[in-house]
Amino acid sequence: MLGPMAFKLPESVLVVVHTAALDVLLIERAANPGFWQSVTGSREPDDPDLEATARRELLEETGLSAGTLTDWRLTNRYEIWPQWRARYAPDVTHNTEHVYGFLVPEVTVATLDPAEHAAQLWLPWQQAMEKVFSPTNRDAVRQLAQRAGR
Repeated sequence: MLGPMAFKLPESVLVVVHTAALDVLLIERAANPGFWQSVTGSREPDDPDLEATARRELLEETGLSAGTLTDWRLTNRYEIWPQWRARYAPDVTHNTEHVYGFLVPEVTVATLDPAEHAAQLWLPWQQAMEKVFSPTNRDAVRQLAQRAGR
């Protein structure tokens, strides 16, 4: 975790948790009611690679570890929203996001950290795509359907 003076690294993961039927897990940010998203999180200095970041974030944000993690080899670069820039070094304005999928055997209840997420829900991919607040998250859910040939 970040120390008191540490800045977040401008590299993160987005992990779309889903079933074979393409139901998608969404979690609502506690600090931003109405902001629904897939699992996301910044790489930490001690993460050996991005897969480790994805697995760590899955466990921290949902408690999920049983499933198949797939690196989609998809990278998004976007401008960090002004309200979140203070978390990064002063010269950092953009983040690089790496997209993963996480296939779980069935819809399951995630274990949320109430300081980070307030609620969860599973939706068919079409509805999940409409509910997420982030354009890159929306695109990733759309890609999930394309990857499954739907």
